[in-house]
Formats: sequence, structure tokens, C-alpha cells
Amino acid sequence: MKWTLILLLFVYIPSFGQNTISFTNNNPPPKASLSDVAWIAGHWMGEAFGGITEEIWSPPLGDSMMFVFKLVVDEKVAFYEVGHIRQEGETLILRLKHFNSNLTGWEEKDKTVDFKLVKLEGNRVYFDDFTFEKINESEINIYVVIEQENGSKEEVKFNYKK
Repeated sequence: MKWTLILLLFVYIPSFGQNTISFTNNNPPPKASLSDVAWIAGHWMGEAFGGITEEIWSPPLGDSMMFVFKLVVDEKVAFYEVGHIRQEGETLILRLKHFNSNLTGWEEKDKTVDFKLVKLEGNRVYFDDFTFEKINESEINIYVVIEQENGSKEEVKFNYKK
């Protein structure tokens, strides 16, 4: 399934723009709380990589908002993601793990893919190369920088509706 995703990434022509910001160690993560990102909660559907995408985000509870993501291509699950936005001290971090359709993991057992908070601005929340944008109560965009097999990076836009 990983190879299917990689092939889909090459077939899909993403738009590269200025919707994401990379985290640098020069600036510490800003102060933020889960209430700043609570608008992400909901059951979201969209299309990307030649299939249907689905994300389900829980409202803040405890010190996190959890989510699951699924990509379905040709009526079969291509892969899943499971993760959260977690309150850590006075800031937030986005963490996730990838899984094949049979729930075998991509990352090592104790490893996650982490995105530090970079900035909160109006209707946008910027994590490291990963941005959430609120369009309205029933539509959001998510922009993610994905590294291609050749080492180049592309910004991919996911449009979701409730």
C-alpha cells in the first residue's frame, strides 16, 4: 500500500504555494491552547490522491483533540492516520502515525511524525509544514508539505466539507 500512495503522490499534481510555514529553532513555539483550534472538530470529507478522504476530529477533552484519517481509492482503504493535537505546556503539537489498510504501522513502534506549532493567525493555524484553514463552519482546507521520492517538496491542499 505504501507504494500505491507514493505512486498516487506522483500522479496527483499538487499546488505549491505559501500556505505552509516551516518551524525554525530560531523562534520558540507560540503560546496557544486547545480552545484556539477547537473549530477543527467534526466529521470532514474530501477528495485527494484519486480517492475519497475522511477525517474525524474530536472536540478538546483532557489535554488533546484526537483524529483519524482514511484514504479510500477504488473502494479500498489505501491507508490510515491516527493522531492528535496535544496541549504541551503553553503550546500545541500535532502528532500522527500512519497505518496500512491492515493496520500495520509505517513508523517504528515508538516513533511519531511531529509538527510543532509555528503561528496562529486569524482563520489559520500553522504547524510545521502543516496548516489548517477555516473557510466557514462547514468547510476547511488543510495544506501539507509532502516530500517526494526525489527529495523535492510539494504543498498539497485538502479541501474538506462537513
